[in-house]
Amino acid sequence: MHYFSGFLFGNEEALFASYIPQHDRVVAGFSYGAIGAFEYALEKKIDRLVLLSPAFFEDKNESYIQKQLKYFHSPTYKESFFANVAYPSAIELSHYYYPHTQEDLERLLRYRWDREKLCQLVQRGVTIEVFLGGKDRIINAQKANEFFSQMAITYLIKEAGHALLS
Repeated sequence: MHYFSGFLFGNEEALFASYIPQHDRVVAGFSYGAIGAFEYALEKKIDRLVLLSPAFFEDKNESYIQKQLKYFHSPTYKESFFANVAYPSAIELSHYYYPHTQEDLERLLRYRWDREKLCQLVQRGVTIEVFLGGKDRIINAQKANEFFSQMAITYLIKEAGHALLS
């Protein structure tokens, strides 16, 4: 299994062990890491792509993006971010912290999922699974579900948040 970590996260894959089959040809990614997992899957021979709360900001406008970029260096940004990722759970996630840059944040906020390339993966025989939390405070899980359900198996966990915890 090849795993890609989320934005400001590192070594958090144990949080998602129940969602990710432990096989050589499985690729998984959480949030920002879902982008890396998808791009990796386009280049490698895999059987399954697992997207865990994929970074999906296609419904956000430019002012939202600018606000996020502006507050990235704020002293409370990281604390607020981890609380929103954990919600509705009270789990402490800051020990998974891994530094990322403002450029990484901008990349994930501006990323556009390529429907055609996702369909190409399916045509190659890749099973795509997308796990979303119904109480997600980071992405709009309903919009992400509408998009991904057209070419993937989607699971909307109603009582979970971005970290798929309740």
